[in-house]
Amino acid sequence: MIDSQWFSVSLTPLMTVFGIALVIAGAIVSGIALKRTGFKRSQCVLEALRFLLICAVALVACQPEWLQQFLPKSEPTLLVLWDQSNSMTTEDVVSPDQPAAAAISRSEAIAKLTQSDFWEPLSQASQDGERLNVVIEPFSSKLDDARKGTDINDALSGLEQRYDNLRAVVLMSDGNWNVGGVPTESATELRMKDVPVFAIQAGSEEALPDLEVISLDAPTFGVVDKPTRIPFSINSTMAREVPVSVSLTSSDGERLQETFTVPANGTLQSAFVWRPKKVGEFELELKCPLVADERIEKNNSLKAPISIRKESLKVLIVESFPRWEYRYLRNALVRDPSVDVNSILFHPSLKKVGGGKGYLKEFPGKDEDLLKYDVILLGDVGVGKDQLSLEDCTRIKGVVENQATGLILMPGFGGRQLSLFESDLRPLFPIIFDTHQPKGWGNRVPAKFQLTEAGMGSLLTKLADSVEANDQVWRSLPGFQWYAPVLRTKVGSEVLAVHATESNDNGRIPLLVTKTFGAGKILFMGTDGAWRWREGVEDKYHYRFWGQVARWMAYQRNMAGGDALRLFYSPDRPKTGQTLTLNANAMSVSGEPLQSGNVTVQIVAPSGNTNSVKLTAESSEDQWGLFSGFFVPEENGPHRVTVSCEESGAQIQTSISVQGLEREQVGKPAEATSLREIALVTRGELVTADKAASVIDSIRKLKSPEAQVKRLRIWASPVLAGVILCLLSCFWIGRKLVGLI
Repeated sequence: MIDSQWFSVSLTPLMTVFGIALVIAGAIVSGIALKRTGFKRSQCVLEALRFLLICAVALVACQPEWLQQFLPKSEPTLLVLWDQSNSMTTEDVVSPDQPAAAAISRSEAIAKLTQSDFWEPLSQASQDGERLNVVIEPFSSKLDDARKGTDINDALSGLEQRYDNLRAVVLMSDGNWNVGGVPTESATELRMKDVPVFAIQAGSEEALPDLEVISLDAPTFGVVDKPTRIPFSINSTMAREVPVSVSLTSSDGERLQETFTVPANGTLQSAFVWRPKKVGEFELELKCPLVADERIEKNNSLKAPISIRKESLKVLIVESFPRWEYRYLRNALVRDPSVDVNSILFHPSLKKVGGGKGYLKEFPGKDEDLLKYDVILLGDVGVGKDQLSLEDCTRIKGVVENQATGLILMPGFGGRQLSLFESDLRPLFPIIFDTHQPKGWGNRVPAKFQLTEAGMGSLLTKLADSVEANDQVWRSLPGFQWYAPVLRTKVGSEVLAVHATESNDNGRIPLLVTKTFGAGKILFMGTDGAWRWREGVEDKYHYRFWGQVARWMAYQRNMAGGDALRLFYSPDRPKTGQTLTLNANAMSVSGEPLQSGNVTVQIVAPSGNTNSVKLTAESSEDQWGLFSGFFVPEENGPHRVTVSCEESGAQIQTSISVQGLEREQVGKPAEATSLREIALVTRGELVTADKAASVIDSIRKLKSPEAQVKRLRIWASPVLAGVILCLLSCFWIGRKLVGLI
């Protein structure tokens, strides 16, 4: 409402003298002109108009304004905002008077501050008769489950529009914002409106002594009676090393337990090796007990789902000469009841390919016959007469790229694999061959593998349980006496092992290299001497290595599948906010790959929210039935997945476990820096919860805001300028009419 209004001019000494002098000069000029013309009526009108113009100019020079003063329509408001996000449940608030007492949660520490009784002194009239309207509101974020995020910037944004007479804001939080913009953005807006923010910090800036299970990276599925590696990580904020007895328990009651040492203020990364006994869906729980001096027990366990299946791998071995590596590898795979092995032996000294149990008379001639294999091993074979054809190479590329079939490349001293570079298999090779030495290099003295940094942590090269023991095993393995003519690796490849002594202009000779091509995985083995690893230990290391390779390559193909439909995805352990690539292989009723069709994936999140993703064929010419799509999970936990194909009527169901850290992490230290910046920008204060009473005194001392004054600048008004211009035009027209121009 308008309290008062008045007219104002800016009468500086200079402008006052100028205005008076201008008016006097105008009066003198007009008087002389009237006297010279005998005071004619027309001349009197013109001189009056001239004098009016001069007075208007003098008035404009004094900057006249019309002022209106407005008083607030409502009582001044104090807004009290308190954080209700999940991080406020952290129990790290210790009473300064009783440091040995049990810590309480941050929410409990500010509980009394969220009650109107605490702010009652400000609601009562003060000595000058002013009282504050206290409004208490919770905040967190605008997510579906608001407690899963903290958006301080949004909580402070737009308050001036919501409250006409906002005097101050009290912000109670631990400062851990994880959603929205930087809080200082809205704090700057409040500073411009002269609204201070009094921040009350809840929680300790120093992490309490605690052990936290931060990850349990169980694979999507495991194989019954086969060892499954379950990696995990435990973070410590303890000031000393802590020995803990960690247990891994499956939902059927099977339990593994081992003692580990968690480093002081560090992270333990280790793994359990679990050999499941039953087929089915299980939930694994990793748990570490509460240790002495630890203050938080809620984060000492973590769960992850896993599917245990009966394995059935189909492997195709294509070789030209029955060298020792071929013989021992094939025999080892044949003895494994979970592996179905077929072989093709293009023996150079025979008129026809090798025969016998498990042998094929010719390379599979139909697409549907080839795509049933999970892993294809190409030995010392190439393109040519009585070898592979260019069409065979094209179909091998197709199943690797689109059907997630694994490909093992293991050249021999015959140098036949170099001819594959003239086929469609060229881009699948992770290395470049030296064409000047097609048959490779021999050693009189057995040479050794040397693991790279990537090889140290790879599942493929894991021949012992610990990194140190694994490195020692590789150093002690019997050496090889021939290696392939490799110049260098291609971009995008990963080198797991190199020649321990030999090198060229590009560095050590890469001998064990992996690569991803399309949906499939590729392994290049640059020597054929792994069969020597059996010396004194039989199949202990030789079969373990090749078994891990076969299962690693077939992993994606076996994520979820049926006779006419198969789903595989990447990454296999997606995290919230991470793009999940969904791939499906769809077959027609007759068993041939679909070139086009309607393949949909329905995903049900743990909260019940349902998303439908329509997969599209990679191209209209795609003969391998590959359909792809993308999905970004927003929730942690198991997602129920249903894949269906309209053309074949096939449908499969599976579960995808989504991991990732919660936005709201219980047990993390309070972030006082953001609260301190907000208080500093808005000229407020930052106090801890136990000193919140001082905020009341600070708010009482705030000066009442000055009344708002609206200024109408007459001197800058376009209306006044138009009036003066109009009068000036009339003056000059009048002079012309009376004959003075």
